[in-house]
Amino acid sequence: MKRYESLRWILLAAGVFAILGLTGMNVYSLYALHENTLASDRKNKKLQIAEFSDRLRYRFYKPYYGLGSVDIERLKNHFEKTGQFTDDVKELLKKAADDAIYTDIYFIPSGSNVCQSEAPILKYHAGKNKFVRAPFYPAVVCDGTGIARTQVKSLLEHYRYNNKIIFDAHRSISIALINAPEHSIFGYLTMPFNQHFLIEYYLPKKLVEKFGDSGMTVWLRDWTHDTILAGSDTSSTYQRDKIQFVQNFPDFFDYWQLEVSFAGAPAVAASNASFVKNLIVLATAVLLLLGALVFMFISARQERALAQRQAGFLANVTHELKTPIAVMQAAGENLADGRVKNPERLKSYGTHIYKEAIRLRRMIKKLLDIAKADAGQALIDPEVANIKDLVQSYIEDHQSYIENKGFLLQTTLSLTEQMVMVDIDSFNTISSNLVENAIKYSTHEKYLGITLSSNKSEVLLQVEDHGIGMTQKDILHIFDKFYRVEDSLTAQTKGHGLGLSIVKNLVELNEGRIEVASTPGKGSIFTVAFPVFNESTEASLQKIHSISSQIISEPFKKEKYVR
Repeated sequence: MKRYESLRWILLAAGVFAILGLTGMNVYSLYALHENTLASDRKNKKLQIAEFSDRLRYRFYKPYYGLGSVDIERLKNHFEKTGQFTDDVKELLKKAADDAIYTDIYFIPSGSNVCQSEAPILKYHAGKNKFVRAPFYPAVVCDGTGIARTQVKSLLEHYRYNNKIIFDAHRSISIALINAPEHSIFGYLTMPFNQHFLIEYYLPKKLVEKFGDSGMTVWLRDWTHDTILAGSDTSSTYQRDKIQFVQNFPDFFDYWQLEVSFAGAPAVAASNASFVKNLIVLATAVLLLLGALVFMFISARQERALAQRQAGFLANVTHELKTPIAVMQAAGENLADGRVKNPERLKSYGTHIYKEAIRLRRMIKKLLDIAKADAGQALIDPEVANIKDLVQSYIEDHQSYIENKGFLLQTTLSLTEQMVMVDIDSFNTISSNLVENAIKYSTHEKYLGITLSSNKSEVLLQVEDHGIGMTQKDILHIFDKFYRVEDSLTAQTKGHGLGLSIVKNLVELNEGRIEVASTPGKGSIFTVAFPVFNESTEASLQKIHSISSQIISEPFKKEKYVR
């Protein structure tokens, strides 16, 4: 059996490693899947934000949709003759003038220097559906036109379209009207934005409509002035450290940007919940697997240890059974031969046979007690008793035996009135086993203390010795059948590892409990506690006695030793 011990440990380690390895892979897979879900969700949201900024840009030149099909040469000729645009272009201007996003529409011909000379400028009048001269106009008109002139000059030579849209940040939009075949510019349409409408109404409304229930909070921020202009959730407070994504506007709103905080969208919440549930299920399964593996390993070791103890017990019992049988056989042969005539020798042989028979009977009864306990057939006959009287009776019967063994017997019986309900035979067996153990495992200091005390609910019997003591590891197993402490002294001491197992079984049958405190080299104290007698104690023990009586067959009913 020992040669497989290393293999068992190797297989256990391999099993644990395999379980932990597979668990780690599964956790990584779950985490990767969760992160992919979050990344995919955020990617979709980023695309939504980019789409929003593109649509917003398109919104500013939407009124001029169709301008790309206008013949700029024809428009230029018509303007030079009449000072006005053609009817089709005026329809576009009328549509743009009705849009609340613009304040006015201005036109500056390509060669005009009205901005430098502060001369009147052409302004579209929606009511008259024509351009009129306006002596007063905002500076943003000239700023926008100047930016448009600068940008268009650099691309005019190879530009193929008839117009180019240029934004002056969030202030205005300018449309350069280009005669592509001649690589020349006809003029510039400039529309200042209605800032109040844009910031107070239009952009906040669009942010709420687009991102109000999207699982993210989007703020429009002017980073040059560190000002929040609008947000998709008015109840959320902007915090810079919570921003997870920033989207700039394409070619417009140069000083503004969309800043995003991703919140718990339904998809993310579902992924989080699924991830947590999967981890819980996986952890539970792993714990069960590891527990089952360790349990099987420990059980196998315990079974092997039990088998070894049983084998040792069998060898030990066989040897001890042979000794009284051999003594009785030898004495019987001498008596049967008739060679012994001396009355003293006859008495001596008879005494030997009687003592060995008693010893053999005790051994057999101990084995029967264990067998009955294993089969659930331990019979007790509880009765109300003064435990102090029982202890005193036991001491009187065994005091000479204890002192003949060289032990100092010290008794403290402070109990006076408390009664217990206990089986008398069980109590005597408990006392005998505890005292025999104390005598058996005491070497140098032969001390035996028997103390009886009580509290409000229990009567306590303590058996103390100053013997070899036990380690905490041994204390965990001393009540197991066939277990014996591995020690040089115990190896030389006769025993079967059954006494304390019988004691514990009998104590529990009588509704008691047993505890042990021990220090190696200093001795042990065994404490047996029985509940103080009351009606509930009587009912409980009578119930045990009734059940036991139904299980026991007649031949196994109460038996007593001949003393």
